[in-house]
Amino acid sequence: MIHFVGAGPGAPDLITLRGAKLLGEADCVIYAGSLVNPALLDLTREGCLCYNSAEMTLEEVLSVMKEMEGAGKTTVRLHTGDPSVYGAIREQMDALEAENIAYDTVPGVSSFCGAAAALGEEYTLPGVSQSVILTRIAGRTPVPEGERLELLATHGASMVLFLSAGMLPQVQAALLEGAYTEDTPAALVYKATWPEERLLRCTVGTLAQRGAEAEINKTALVLVGEFLSHSQEGYQRSKLYDPSFTTGYRKGTAP
Repeated sequence: MIHFVGAGPGAPDLITLRGAKLLGEADCVIYAGSLVNPALLDLTREGCLCYNSAEMTLEEVLSVMKEMEGAGKTTVRLHTGDPSVYGAIREQMDALEAENIAYDTVPGVSSFCGAAAALGEEYTLPGVSQSVILTRIAGRTPVPEGERLELLATHGASMVLFLSAGMLPQVQAALLEGAYTEDTPAALVYKATWPEERLLRCTVGTLAQRGAEAEINKTALVLVGEFLSHSQEGYQRSKLYDPSFTTGYRKGTAP
């Protein structure tokens, strides 16, 4: 059996209970290199085989999986954050299905959740933004034409960019072609929840400069949107907890 497990954003105690249990039972762990905190490997049992997939091709990863499966062993494929977000798991699943090898997935805490927690922010504020766009700028890996950053930026929604910290000048230029302005709040979160975590608040207009000054060019998320503004007048109170609002569980005071 192959278990795709989300390792969480970095802190070893942010893996799920199910994920930690599977790590402790596994005969083999294939983990995503520098993106996964190596402290998580301390959860494995003695004799567990550990492979760093950063040094492997897809074919080599699959070869190990098939070898373990043929020997009746259990494998954990340990991905950073949540496997469904930039985890490259679909190609692995398709290959396993072609070989009739069973697998399942254990979700994890994504780094975009860890980044918001580190900053003390909420992505979805009534009256400000009710949508979160998770995306990346086109680099060596292209994006579909309709998902170019310039087009997504026209929505002005809360936005989190993965895999883009090495292209901050291009990110800044693309964001400014949309609904964001030079003064729109932004932040760089380097290695959210890791011991070396760094938080850098800025604006869209100063994003590239601040990133260069801090020498942040990888393993960081770019957060953009008015949700980062700390204005007490910039958002509306939640209806769910408004005393005047009637819900299925309580009667509100409004007529």
